[in-house]
Amino acid sequence: MTAGYNDKSQNTGLRKNLNHFYLVVKDQILKYQHPISGLFPLNPKDPHCKFSHVRDSVYCATVLWALHRSLTRIDDDAGRHYELGQCAVKCMRAILIGWMQQSSRLEQFKKSQNLDTCLNSRLDYETGEPVDDPNYKNLQMDCVGLFVIQLAQMIASGLQVVYTRDEVAFMQNLVFYLERAYRIPDYGMWERGTKQNRNMVELNASSIGMAKAALECIAGLNVYGAEGSHSSILLMDIDAHSRNRIILSNLLPRESASKGCDASLMPTLCWPAYAVSKTEPSEPVLERCMSRLKGQYGFRRFTRDGYATVLDRNTLYQPGELMVRRNSKESKANGQCFSLTWQLSVSLYLSKDHT
Repeated sequence: MTAGYNDKSQNTGLRKNLNHFYLVVKDQILKYQHPISGLFPLNPKDPHCKFSHVRDSVYCATVLWALHRSLTRIDDDAGRHYELGQCAVKCMRAILIGWMQQSSRLEQFKKSQNLDTCLNSRLDYETGEPVDDPNYKNLQMDCVGLFVIQLAQMIASGLQVVYTRDEVAFMQNLVFYLERAYRIPDYGMWERGTKQNRNMVELNASSIGMAKAALECIAGLNVYGAEGSHSSILLMDIDAHSRNRIILSNLLPRESASKGCDASLMPTLCWPAYAVSKTEPSEPVLERCMSRLKGQYGFRRFTRDGYATVLDRNTLYQPGELMVRRNSKESKANGQCFSLTWQLSVSLYLSKDHT
């Protein structure tokens, strides 16, 4: 009798917590999703914002999907789990369809990897069409890798995201797009290239790691889910995966040639990518990021980062300008969630070892 009462009490508390999270998501995320395109704005505080970044929209869709999974597990009968799941699907399909409009660029990217052939990282918030801006640094391999990782997880959980044969073929082309990440210098997560910020690309461990994790997620996956056949299973070049793994191992613990310690390694080595195996421990790299980049309010992107300070006035830096920021302690909250996720993962891993 007591055990049954405790189970009922715990279930009631869980439902109450999930209901609270649902209201928070509705108020802080869902209300910004465009009713037509399904994308999320780059700057929600700006009512005239016309851009949507793929990375931001994927993370928003991930929040919706995670709460959808939680409500599904408690047999939610209010329809909220279905609503959240379909909102996540709507966002991911908007990105997929937006990129499919650039199929010709995707084919060109196989021959020449540059800003003119890469997929756009920004889409129009209202229409979902790619935003053509020759001055914007669209070459961000980690952005495509993040999309593929989260899409694979949503499909594996039972959501139907890919509908047609053309979309299956495009997804296979995204695999080809990521397979050569180990030799494609890009602008990285911070969209600036080298640390000196002079519009020069370089190999980034975060981009290679995200691409490697995406290949592992999507290889052998049936993108039609349980309804698919062998023709909707995606394939991966195992040699390309090995090259990505080797180059990533050689770059770590550095982010790149110019950046020794970088907060972009946190989502690559812990959630959502988990790009290194247990034989290649990630704790030393993450602890290094914690000790060098963590500030009072969050994390700096990297050492001598002047982002959002009075010292950072130029789009591109002049020679020697980094020395002005050597004592900069500016920090942002963008790394806190990755830090908490990493600490939770370590706690769960240690608890399993002691049970």
